[in-house]
Amino acid sequence: MLGTEQTIPQASLFDDNIFSKTCDIIDGRNEAKIIQDISRLLVPSAQALATRSARLEYLIKSVNEGWNNAIPLTGTRPQPDYSVGFKREAFTGDQLDKLSPFISDFIASDQSFFMATYYIYFPFLTCKVKCSAAALNIADRQNAHSMTLAVRAIIKLFRLVKREQELHRQILAFSISYNHQSVRIYGHYPVINGKDTTFYRHPIHKFSFTALDRKEKWTAYKFTKNIYNL
Repeated sequence: MLGTEQTIPQASLFDDNIFSKTCDIIDGRNEAKIIQDISRLLVPSAQALATRSARLEYLIKSVNEGWNNAIPLTGTRPQPDYSVGFKREAFTGDQLDKLSPFISDFIASDQSFFMATYYIYFPFLTCKVKCSAAALNIADRQNAHSMTLAVRAIIKLFRLVKREQELHRQILAFSISYNHQSVRIYGHYPVINGKDTTFYRHPIHKFSFTALDRKEKWTAYKFTKNIYNL
């Protein structure tokens, strides 16, 4: 997914002739500024892309929303800056009937292993933005928390039909942490040992999109589009 080419935006703040100015504008600024100016150039919006691609129409995003419908793992709920999962319409009526006992009254905020918010099923991508290099470690931990819940959901589903071993050491979800110049991409996977499951992350790629004559400024964007197309 790092090597597969994708189309990129035209006439954006990442254009070669203004890229250096863009980097100066966001250097040392807060998270809100980074999100507003460049986030969609690093991690494109699934729903915006879906307006031009029917194959993405069942994806849905959330922005800075707490995962109130997810059964918690710790006392703190995940609240990614950006996350993507599946709409209710992605499932057939028969599939929804089978899921129904496990999601209860999601509109009334009943909690489930299979939902993040009341409208997102099985999230598979989260992003966290920070405004310093040191804070990226915090973003990594927050993403790991969110994606542990996401991977746990798939494990729970496969355990219901006794097929969980198919998921052993398989990357099931992704996260991206970034600031005004650096990006970290991770894959998240389970290690299954009988009834016990432990959760891990694998560093897929870490880079500065401002370095090497801007060689990797579109790497995260293309990678994310490739995730959506899986």
